[in-house]
Amino acid sequence: MKILLADDSMFMRKLLAGILLKNGHTVVAEATNGQEAFDQYKRYKPDLVFMDMNMAVVNGLEGVKLIKAYDPKAMIIMCSSMGQECYRMDSYIAGAFDYIVKPFQASRIQEVLSRVKSMSVM
Repeated sequence: MKILLADDSMFMRKLLAGILLKNGHTVVAEATNGQEAFDQYKRYKPDLVFMDMNMAVVNGLEGVKLIKAYDPKAMIIMCSSMGQECYRMDSYIAGAFDYIVKPFQASRIQEVLSRVKSMSVM
């Protein structure tokens, strides 16, 4: 899959990219805020977006809304260090497909990738 990573932490983008690359996926673009993610989404048309919730300028929730308004079929995984249910629900309401709590666990990433893959086959 072609994947866009949106996180204001370079460390977190590199960590996630490493997991994705090991599983045969390609990171086609990176962004440091929701607006950049939207711009990169329009440019690269990735199969999947991993979006951090807390970013400066335009946060992840707003980024999800921008992308989903542009492409309602976009597959977006929200990522955050905050595991509270209210944040998870806000993500789903905005249009996220799933929600992953940091720190990233390779098994959880693989589980989400499998679900996304099965959805794209339908």
